[in-house]
Amino acid sequence: MEDFVVGLIGMGDMGKMYARSLSSAGWRIMACDREEKHDELVKEFEGNNKVEILRNGHLVSRASNYIVYSVEAAAIGRVVAQFGPSTRLGAIVGGQTSCKDPEIKAFEEYLPTDVDIVSCHSLHGPNVDPKGQPLVLIKHRASDESFAKVEHVLRCLGSTHVYLTAKEHDRITADTQAVTHAAFLSMGKAWHANKQFPWEGGRYVGGIENVKINLMLRIYAQKWHVYAGLAILNPEAHKQINQFAKSTTELYYLMLEGRADELRERVYAAKEKVFGAEGSPKWASRPLLRDDVLDRFSLGQRPPEDSPPLPNNHLSLLAMVDCWSALGIVPYDHMICSTPLFRLWLGVTEHLFRTPGLLDECLRVGIDDNTFRRDDLQFTIAACGWAECVSLRQFETWRERFAVTQKFFEPRFSRAMEVGNAMIKAVLESEKN
Repeated sequence: MEDFVVGLIGMGDMGKMYARSLSSAGWRIMACDREEKHDELVKEFEGNNKVEILRNGHLVSRASNYIVYSVEAAAIGRVVAQFGPSTRLGAIVGGQTSCKDPEIKAFEEYLPTDVDIVSCHSLHGPNVDPKGQPLVLIKHRASDESFAKVEHVLRCLGSTHVYLTAKEHDRITADTQAVTHAAFLSMGKAWHANKQFPWEGGRYVGGIENVKINLMLRIYAQKWHVYAGLAILNPEAHKQINQFAKSTTELYYLMLEGRADELRERVYAAKEKVFGAEGSPKWASRPLLRDDVLDRFSLGQRPPEDSPPLPNNHLSLLAMVDCWSALGIVPYDHMICSTPLFRLWLGVTEHLFRTPGLLDECLRVGIDDNTFRRDDLQFTIAACGWAECVSLRQFETWRERFAVTQKFFEPRFSRAMEVGNAMIKAVLESEKN
């Protein structure tokens, strides 16, 4: 495969990560983005003689043996319609979108019939080391030889290959990513609505809160379309996000109305369904995230050791487990293709539900303590707002909702990414140990 050329159409953050990783492994890369970005990209990659920046996707498609479309899911149909007919005879084509339904439809409609289709999806962000992370490979319309070529090219990432169909991919990403993102997006909207930076002061302190804050900021530091496309264009995601909003609302009503017995019964039923009964093999097989790992990663000043954190009802975590329970989702079934963000979120959820006494304290706070009531109200409103956005397929509304909160938190993004990367690395290392 000495003359094998990899083409990249779309040089956003993930496209650039692929260009750098594959070229470092010796592959010849031809890449492009929008024509107005050509000169900027040429300058950025001028020191890399393995990467050639071309003016458009027609030139990339004609010259490449394996072409990866790394564009937003909402634009995939338009971009493939534009450049797909120029695809080189007998080439292999795939996409890196987070939602495969529109991607595969675009390939089937606009690519020549002599082209093989092997799609992929790296289940992590561009700032995460791909080594050991899941990489989904989808052999949609391809010979064994073409599929083997794609595997050979992408093996340099050091990722763990996971083999799925396009429909299986979308169902799993809906179960893991879409509803997880909805939770963090709602946290950000709630804190923004109350004009507070949660790391300032003593209200949001401790390991669980560190994960909430850092991952919320991590999501809002990314491009809006990544999450919009995954939620709105993935037909499997709609019911998950709608159920999360429903779970949040109904649990909040139980807290407001002081219906302690009903709240406890519902939460404990969800706990057993998702995590198994206490003492069962399912319960015992899962390790807890360690407090001493999570407590290190605070954006604010750490309080004195003799100053315990304020008790919190953790409505977002209760609603997540209630949502999984209602939909019959077993989150452990998808660990082989889970993102670092999802593994952290599942880890802190386990921590809440499995640490002796902690869940009961949350339920008590939910009924008796008004400290977080205003934040919970805004969180509930936000969860319902995102769900409505998805059900109405409102990309522009999503973008506007995202952008205004992104601007509010923007001054802390660089620090949050630094702390978040360190936290993810530490947790992944602790999982291995």
